[in-house]
Amino acid sequence: MENKAENKLDYFEKAAASRAKKRRSSSYYWNDITRYCDYFAHEDYSVLEIGCGTGELLNEIKGKDKAGIDFSPGMIKIAREQFPHLEFHEMRAEEITLNRKFDVIIISNLIGFLEDVEEVFNQLHKVCHPQTKIIVSYYNFLWEPVLSFGEKIGLKTPTPTQNWLSLNDICNLLYVAGFDVYRNSKRTLLPFYVPLLSTFFNVVLAKLPVFKYFCLNHFAFAKPLAFVNPPEWENKYSTTVVIPARNESGNIENAITRLPKFGKHTEIIFVEGNSTDNTWEKIQEIQKKYAGTHDIKIAQQEGKGKADAVRKGYGIATGDILMILDADLTVPPEDLPKFYDAIASGKGGFINGSRLVYQMEKEAMRFLNLLGNKFFSMAFTWLLDQRFKDTLCGTKVIFREDYYKLVKNRKFFGEFDPFGDYDLIFGAHKLNLKIIEIPIRYRERTYGSTNISRFKHGVILLRMCLFAARKIKFI
Repeated sequence: MENKAENKLDYFEKAAASRAKKRRSSSYYWNDITRYCDYFAHEDYSVLEIGCGTGELLNEIKGKDKAGIDFSPGMIKIAREQFPHLEFHEMRAEEITLNRKFDVIIISNLIGFLEDVEEVFNQLHKVCHPQTKIIVSYYNFLWEPVLSFGEKIGLKTPTPTQNWLSLNDICNLLYVAGFDVYRNSKRTLLPFYVPLLSTFFNVVLAKLPVFKYFCLNHFAFAKPLAFVNPPEWENKYSTTVVIPARNESGNIENAITRLPKFGKHTEIIFVEGNSTDNTWEKIQEIQKKYAGTHDIKIAQQEGKGKADAVRKGYGIATGDILMILDADLTVPPEDLPKFYDAIASGKGGFINGSRLVYQMEKEAMRFLNLLGNKFFSMAFTWLLDQRFKDTLCGTKVIFREDYYKLVKNRKFFGEFDPFGDYDLIFGAHKLNLKIIEIPIRYRERTYGSTNISRFKHGVILLRMCLFAARKIKFI
């Protein structure tokens, strides 16, 4: 067994230089993997690559603290010579000895060579914190005969016999090792560059039904499973509930009296925006009336729209967790503890309300609005490679530190969303947060009328989806 391991190690040492050369000659394929991993990186993230080889991917991805490990001394030597500014360690993936935690861990085209994939996944807990994101990329097993033929005719670097795992196998092994797989995606139909043709195959066809199942590369995104006892998180975090209010005078006091206590502390921020009734006066009255029992801050927005109001509120928020509660109270304030429990316990990094699971009250949502929501839920399921039931529910929840990362990333999508829903969802996706939905009972309004125009705003939402497709799906 020891001689077999030595022979395998010697194989990789001899292949190190040729692999680096091959990477340059097949840069189109490797650059696509790097570019996709980098899409979900952030300049403030710490990154660990397991099986880093000669270090090219690690060098090109964003991050403030980057380290790589590989069991081949030859590859580590080349990596250190090429990228002296990065940190590389010679060690086996089955015996990780690093003594710190990382925000992102990348395992690219490695698991096929491992003797015990589950044990490597178990080792990841040593370098994970509760919010760490794991990105695993691997070949689609349907490509095995094509890749074997490519090796025979010299188009692909020869490699030892691999485990050919399906995406379901990988997801199951991650789950058994204590990780929650929250997204799968597929890329690359044509793994080498042919002008125009490669772009058409890989950017367009590969994203369409049927064709995507023949993609060469499969990606699994995972995070540590949340096995946390309630006493450890029930009172751990403070929360800010931002309530945008325009012409909602009759709902202001109910928003306070119906809001349950949860978490360590609850801060409430009313942001009034261009009301034509006495909403602002009512907010000031309620702040004074409940000053002894509630932490209430108030503000008026300078701009227009819900997105501007939410950003105004988030800008002065002090809570660890940020929530939105629409002042129309069609999402019951009594449901907010469910959102706190989901994010505080680590079950998700971005929590979205879903109004389309339970039966809603008769006049809660007009028929055309319902059809529009169902259409956009299907569009988002395709766009984000995960099931989405309701994109436009007003209640959305995120950690404040993640929100500030989202703000830094906002230039990627631009200031395109007057409502704020898509800005937050797309931003959370770009940050590689696990997005989960909490079903709520959607109620009828008891005061006022909706500020949403079905047709005008529906066209705006459709345009935002088309814009986002170019930035999220067709990349």
